[in-house]
Amino acid sequence: MSSPADTLSVNHLAQPLLRRLLDEATALRVRVQRDEFGVQVVDAGLEAQGSVEAGLAVARICMGGLGEVSLRAAPEEGWPTWVQVSSAQPVLACLGSQYAGWSLSATKEETGGKKFFALGSGPARALAAREDLFQELGYRDRADAGVLVLEVDRLPPDVVVEKVLRDCALPPQGLTVIVTPTASLAGTTQVVARVLEVALHKAHELGFHLADIVGGSATAPLPSPGADGLQAMGRTNDAILYGGRVHLQVRGDEEAARRLAQQLPSRNAREYGRSFADIFKAAEYDFYKIDGALFAPAEVWVSHLGSGRTWRGGGTDMGLLRGLWLEEA
Repeated sequence: MSSPADTLSVNHLAQPLLRRLLDEATALRVRVQRDEFGVQVVDAGLEAQGSVEAGLAVARICMGGLGEVSLRAAPEEGWPTWVQVSSAQPVLACLGSQYAGWSLSATKEETGGKKFFALGSGPARALAAREDLFQELGYRDRADAGVLVLEVDRLPPDVVVEKVLRDCALPPQGLTVIVTPTASLAGTTQVVARVLEVALHKAHELGFHLADIVGGSATAPLPSPGADGLQAMGRTNDAILYGGRVHLQVRGDEEAARRLAQQLPSRNAREYGRSFADIFKAAEYDFYKIDGALFAPAEVWVSHLGSGRTWRGGGTDMGLLRGLWLEEA
């Protein structure tokens, strides 16, 4: 990590954004309550309707206050509404906070009914630092309040909440859990807002030196939420895989920057060109059977700050997305 990141607390930076979400809860159509432990729970799509604006707010919180997230209209590009993301600290914002990398599970015996699994994202991950990724980043946050985001269709069971409190070393009153099912307005929005994060994660997988990524911006088209969780997951993945466009500012080795633009785009995957729902079904609903190269934005631009050179790789396929999402009236 760069030295400025060493002094940044993603949880402290997220707190003003969380307070704004809570203050505007009624307008954003989200519901706020305390569970039996005293943990604050924000329902952004379970029983509450939620909204696109709530999803944007959740995305900003998820990036630890280190990212700008907004909508822009771009009908000339084949779709009316796009999510736009940028960060001057993309590694910390995306990998140190936003990335859904904290595995949280509970057995049927532990829940007293149905087993539970979720990948936690958001700044509270950096308090627990349970993932090997934090050792690579050389970062761990310290704060007396934290926010965790879960993309699930039900509230987390007590055993999972207790684990989060324990691993984050937080009192119940210091933890906020935001629940955003993917098949909701807020859920779909905050997942599509991960388009920059997907690029950072892929760069990491390719072995690019993360400290050399000094800035990033990205856009992706925002589909209507799917009718169910599976369809919604397919649409949000397709938005990034076929409509995501990312621009990274990097330093370091020129040839490594060129290779990043060449190797990062999703079209390097053997399954490229089909809807993610179809790909997932063909893989027997097992993510690990899918070529990892697919999990990337469609188009990548890499600008090398030392030389002033820029390389472009991949390209969007809005025709494919319109075929999947659009019906003529």
